[in-house]
Order: sequence, then C-alpha cells, then structure tokens
Amino acid sequence: MIRVVHYLNQFFGQIGGEDQAGVAPRAVANPVGPGMALQAALGSKAQVVATVICGDNYFAEHPQPATEEVIQLIRSFEPQLVVAGPAFNAGRYGPACGAVCQAVQSQLGVPAVTGMYPENPGAELYRKDIFCVETGPSAAGMRQAVSAMAVLGLKLAAGEVLGTPEAEGYLPRGIRKNTWAEKTGAARAADMLLAKLQGLPYRTELPMPSFERVSPASPVSDLSTATVALVTEGGIVPKGNPDRLESARASKFLKYSLEGIEDLSGAEFQSVHGGYSNVFANEDPDRVLPVDALRDCEREGKIGRLYKYFFTTTGNGTTLENGRKFGQEIALVLIADGVQAVILTST
Repeated sequence: MIRVVHYLNQFFGQIGGEDQAGVAPRAVANPVGPGMALQAALGSKAQVVATVICGDNYFAEHPQPATEEVIQLIRSFEPQLVVAGPAFNAGRYGPACGAVCQAVQSQLGVPAVTGMYPENPGAELYRKDIFCVETGPSAAGMRQAVSAMAVLGLKLAAGEVLGTPEAEGYLPRGIRKNTWAEKTGAARAADMLLAKLQGLPYRTELPMPSFERVSPASPVSDLSTATVALVTEGGIVPKGNPDRLESARASKFLKYSLEGIEDLSGAEFQSVHGGYSNVFANEDPDRVLPVDALRDCEREGKIGRLYKYFFTTTGNGTTLENGRKFGQEIALVLIADGVQAVILTST
C-alpha cells in the first residue's frame, strides 16, 4: 500500500475562503475535500494518509518559510508519493503546488505530481522540474483532473518508465529523448512538407515557442492637454454589481460613467474580483481605480482631462482570447472618443 500525502490550499482544505487565506501550514491525518476523490481514484493501491493545508496568502507572502514548514509536515508522514492540488488556473495556488512538488522531489527524494491549467503561472514556473497534469481552468474538471493525477502518481511511485507527455497527459517538460521510428527523419520531414503543401493536417516533431509581439505605444507628447482614460481588470463595479460581472473567468467588460465623481466611495463602488482578498479595495475602491489621484492631476493641469467613463472586467482566470478581445473592443471606443492615454490597473 503506497502512502500518499495530499497538499491543498485553505479553500479546498475546507478551512475557509479568502478570509482564511493567511492560515499557516497544518496537517490532518485523513483525506479532505478533493482528497476523497483522490482516494477513490487511487483505489486499493494507495492510501491518502494525511492532508497538508496552507493558506494561499501565507504561501505567497512567505514562500521560503512556508515551503519548509509544509515539507516538514509532509516528512512526518513518511510518504511514498505526494499529490498537490489540482490548482486549475488559481494564480497563487498553482505556484504553491509547484514549489511543494519541487521541494518534495529535491529534499525528500519522493515522487510528486500536481495538476494545473497550462496558463497558470505555476505551470510556467515549474513544469520543467515537476510532473504537472494538464487540467481545465476551473474546479468543474475536478474529477477528471484527480483521476489523471492518480494514474500518473501511481506510475511514478512504482518507478515505471513514463511515455511522452501526450501519452501520459502531463505538460511537456522540455526533455527530448531518442527513439526508434519506422521512417528516417528526412522521410518524415518530407511527409510533413507534402501534407502542408496540400493543406492536410500534420504534426511537427519540434514545436517552437510562439511569442506574441506587441509594439509599444508612442509616448504622449503633452499630457497636459491629453485625455486620459482609466481601465481596470480589478473588477470595480457599482455597489451590488448590478450588471453581474463575473468574479472569475470574465465573459464581458463593462463601462460606467465618471461624470461628477471626484473619488470612488466604498459605499457606492466595490471590487468583485475573486482570487485575492479585496477588503482594502472595498474600503477605498480608489486603491484599484485611482479616480481621486487623476482628478488631482486634472485640477493641477498635469493632464488635460479624465475620460468620462471607465472600463472594468476581472482578470482572475480570464482567458487570453477574451482578454485580447476585450482590449481590442475597448481600444476602438477610446480611439473614437479621442483618448490619448490609458492607465490600466490590476489587483
């Protein structure tokens, strides 16, 4: 029976939401939350002997001490396999899962596996060093993610030789190995070229990284005469969120008037952005959308004027495709209204 320790954040560890994101690492000697599904997926081959839980904020704000504390707790249960997450597209949880898996492998010599959406920053940070199952963006795919992690984890614990990332379901680690093929490289290359010329599907054996190049905007020649707009992905909306902006995975952006508003009051505006503690943003929404500072700049002649509307959406888990679409649509409106500069704020 393989001994498994499961790492979770405070939410999936059933301690609480953002109000508990600062909790220090702790352990319980049984599966918790997703650990129940993990145990079911592992079957009779392994047992989840403990769950180690740490708050997202605690880990993000104290990465080195938090890692050491988590590793000490994991060590005490003498695991033969560690499973972290899955983290899906959670921006703090992903790097924590990656750091835990990397430390488990290097310090304890124990195999580890996690699961993330490819756009999670943790995947980019740690995919070369750990085994990370590809998941969907949200917990809606929990069952499939846990099942894939269990299968891969059992293979790692058994010391089996793994196949390709495509065959095993983990994110590519940048490792290339020589294998025997039916055709020579020249013949395979010719086949791909012919397929490409004929418009047929083909698959390269050496995918190259693709980087989007964005040309920087020209500097504003004279801010004292410029119209400046405020755009945010910090989820600032009127109190009560009347237009139902999503707290994560936004499907839209919204536009609200700034006419007659000198600063944003917490009684009239709020942040609906998930994935971080928005207590301070709700106390004073100007901390995310600095209307008060721009009004001061307007009065002091540092800018020509503040644009009469602001645009808002949430960046939490929002896809690159939607983000690109939102930006293009907002830009068309701003250009048409003669805006010369934009201040884009985040959380």
